[in-house]
Amino acid sequence: MAFGVSLPGLAAAALIFALAASSYLYTTRRGKFIVWAGLLDGLALRGDERLLDVGCGRGAVLMLAAKRLPRGQAVGIDLWSSKDQSGNHQEATLRNAKLEGIGERVEVHTADMRKLPFPDRSFEVITSSLAVHNIASARGREAALAEILRVLKPGGTALIADIGRTAAYQRYLSRLPGTTVERRRLGWRFWAGGPQMPTTLVTVRRARTLD
Repeated sequence: MAFGVSLPGLAAAALIFALAASSYLYTTRRGKFIVWAGLLDGLALRGDERLLDVGCGRGAVLMLAAKRLPRGQAVGIDLWSSKDQSGNHQEATLRNAKLEGIGERVEVHTADMRKLPFPDRSFEVITSSLAVHNIASARGREAALAEILRVLKPGGTALIADIGRTAAYQRYLSRLPGTTVERRRLGWRFWAGGPQMPTTLVTVRRARTLD
């Protein structure tokens, strides 16, 4: 065959592509919702917490959180770029919240995660799903992580799920005072296109008493 490409080779490449595409579609349409529902349930929320979702997009995690906060508030921030997510804009997120019957519990802002527009110690829980890696520079990613910790209340928990660079997140956050940091893979339901692109969770717990 021309260019030294065999039919079995093409078939194998097509199969790999099909499996990666199927994995990505499952993750975006179902898998990530199951995983995040389990993570949120694992926090044993009282229901009156204030939660921040960093890089909320159209609100997948934000809506799951708001449903678990009947007396609380789910706040999302994003720059609303459509580069990584089509139809990503503030009005779409608010519309989704209204359709889910939780509009009064959802609040969204246009903001850069490297400079969050909230006072120190504003949230009991912070989530972020596949967002921090979109910042190009290591210094910028560290600035975003520092901001997440700044607005997290003492005794609070941040759940940061991402593809790649999570070991660096763990190292940086572990150096900050008053933190306990863990890191683990989230399994096949959250593959971003196959086992070669796993999603990893970095869990940050802030001490209840800070010097």
